[in-house]
Amino acid sequence: MSFLAIDIGNTRLKWAVYDAMHPGARLLAHGAVFIENIDTLAEEEWKDLLPPQAMIGCCVASDAVRRRVEEQIEELWDFAPVWVVASNQEDDVTNGYDHPSRLGADRWVAMIGARWHLLQRGEPRPALVVMVGTAVTVDALDASGHFLGGFILPGHGIMLRALEGGTAGLRVPTGEVCEFPTNTSDALTSGGTFAIAGAIDRMHRNIEARCGEPPSCWLTGGAGWKMAPHLDPSFELVETLIFDGLLHIAERRAEAKRTR
Repeated sequence: MSFLAIDIGNTRLKWAVYDAMHPGARLLAHGAVFIENIDTLAEEEWKDLLPPQAMIGCCVASDAVRRRVEEQIEELWDFAPVWVVASNQEDDVTNGYDHPSRLGADRWVAMIGARWHLLQRGEPRPALVVMVGTAVTVDALDASGHFLGGFILPGHGIMLRALEGGTAGLRVPTGEVCEFPTNTSDALTSGGTFAIAGAIDRMHRNIEARCGEPPSCWLTGGAGWKMAPHLDPSFELVETLIFDGLLHIAERRAEAKRTR
C-alpha cells in the first residue's frame, strides 16, 4: 500500500507518499506548496498520483486551511484524513506540557520522530529537538521519552520584519552570518542567527544539568539547513523528522488496532 503523510506549517504544506506505513519506507513522491496556494493541490500536485490507501498528518495552520486540504483529499481518494494532535502519551513519549493538547502538533510529532531514531540506534538518552521555520522551537526529552518542555522564539524572517517595523532605516538586503559584522545587513542576519543559536545552547545546557548527560541533538524544519553550519557538529539535520514521526505513529496505531 502507498501512504500519504502531510505536514501543514505556518508557511508551507509539505507532503510525501511512501510505499509503506513505517519510517524508512521508500519515498514515491513528495512536494511542498505555500499555504496561499493549497487550493491547487487536487488539480496540480496530486492530480496524477497513484491513489494512496491512507493518510496521516499534522497541522499548525488554521482550521480553514486544514478543512480545504481535507476537501481535496476527499475529492480525490476514498479515505478519511487522520490528523495527529498532542496528547498525554503517544507510543513511549509522554507529554509534560501543562496543558498537553496545547502543544503544537508539529513539535509533538518531531519529538516522536527523534525518539524513534534514537531507539533504532539503541540509544535511550536525552534528546534536544530543534525545528527552524517561521518560528523556532527548541524542545527537550529525557532518556525515558518524557517531554520536559521547550522554547519558542521567532524565526529569521519574523525577527527581521519586527526590526524593520520598529526602527527606521533597517530595510536592507539579507546579509551574511559572520563573527564581527561591519555592515547593517550582516549585523541583522548574524544577530538573528546567533540569537537562535544561543537559545539552543542554553537548552542543551539545561538538559545536561537536568539529566546528567548531554543530549542527542536533532535539527529539522524548512530553514534547518540555514542554522546547521552555525551549530555544534553533534547536531544531526534530518529534514524528514516530522514525516518519520507521522509514519511511526501510523505504524504503531495500526499494530495496536490489529492486536485488539
